[in-house]
Amino acid sequence: MQREPLIFLGTCDLAGHVRGKGFPAAALGHRLHKGIGLTHSNIMMSAFGPIYETPFGTLGDLMLVPDPDTKVDVQFEGSAAEHFYLGDILTTEGENWECCPRHFLRRALKELQREAGLVVLAAFEQEFVYTGIEDRPSATYGLDAWRRQGIFGEAFAAALRQAGVTPDSFLPEYGARQFEVTVAPGQGLRAADHAVIVREMARAVAFRLGHRAIFAPMMRPDGIGNGVHVHFSLREPSGAPALHDPAGPYGLTQTGQHFAAGVVHHMPAIAAITAPSVASYFRLRPNRWAPTWTNLGIRDRGSSLRVCPVFAPADPADAARQFNLEYRVCDATASPYMALGAIVHAGLDGVRRNLTLPPPPSRDFWDMSEAEREAAGARPLPHLLEEALENLARCRAARDWFGEQFLDVYLRFKQSELRAVAGLDEAATCERYVAAY
Repeated sequence: MQREPLIFLGTCDLAGHVRGKGFPAAALGHRLHKGIGLTHSNIMMSAFGPIYETPFGTLGDLMLVPDPDTKVDVQFEGSAAEHFYLGDILTTEGENWECCPRHFLRRALKELQREAGLVVLAAFEQEFVYTGIEDRPSATYGLDAWRRQGIFGEAFAAALRQAGVTPDSFLPEYGARQFEVTVAPGQGLRAADHAVIVREMARAVAFRLGHRAIFAPMMRPDGIGNGVHVHFSLREPSGAPALHDPAGPYGLTQTGQHFAAGVVHHMPAIAAITAPSVASYFRLRPNRWAPTWTNLGIRDRGSSLRVCPVFAPADPADAARQFNLEYRVCDATASPYMALGAIVHAGLDGVRRNLTLPPPPSRDFWDMSEAEREAAGARPLPHLLEEALENLARCRAARDWFGEQFLDVYLRFKQSELRAVAGLDEAATCERYVAAY
């Protein structure tokens, strides 16, 4: 049987899914310039597939144009290769379309560099469930669980490296059949590209082994959640660290304090972007090693923004290079472009407005009463997606981040998702997201 190589071109959309079209590999030279055609309503494809609502109707044309630096070409013995590009949604005149998730991040990064002279180095730490392993008690972090996943981990690591992403760690996690993967950090847009590629390589390897890699936030309401933790630091364009000052509060430079304060301040609103599904809020509950308050904590995995440890620094410069913050109010129902873009936009707003952090609490945050936490400057995170969306709609800064049209599009998109699962109990809601992610 004769075969002709095909290439898929996609974008990680508002639902966090990679969607697009394929074309013959022989046409790549042409497609690198002209891309493939889309309609405006493509961006309204829901987490579950159908377009429930669109302000665009059937009118209009756009182009999805590949970024050559995102090329993925991973060979699998006895199976078709994973050959795809990620791209930008442009108008037919070749201008960036304002509702493109990748451009949402690009604009944030450009504004950060223009206004603060800084770039972002980031890495996404992602959890998922691999169905190719039996659920056994006491498997948490266990060598036995590591052993029983068979060749999945090795094939996954090889696929990542072939795809241009440097694997850092792979481990059995706390939940049933749950694993975690981390990769080397990337600058700006590349960090989000790599996060998308990591998810797709996990799915690709699992598929070829006859199983699934599931990134849904919750497998069941009483279970352990799959989170995404976004590690980031600020750098000068030369690469010099710009986040760490060992003498500053929380170990942060002045600019780092303003940036972190902006992220914490806007967290009730940007949760609608970084934890953007109904099931996301089943995970963000007490006693689940997931954040429930808007707080900056030092080496505290219950905090929503965490000052991460520095390991055996050789000297102060090494400590500054390692130093990073971890944003923990995120899961894989979010597009990495939207999630990192929201963090950067929020942080830059803190820099613009010289927002300040509350002083580090004098005692353990979790020993405080709720009133004491609020007095210390923390607020509860939204308990429901509806609440987060209301916060986003009221956020004046978000209108500048998105633009009027894109914010309206995003809110409509998420409100239609709410209606799609209305009337389902929590277990049935989880099932919908497990099937989709």
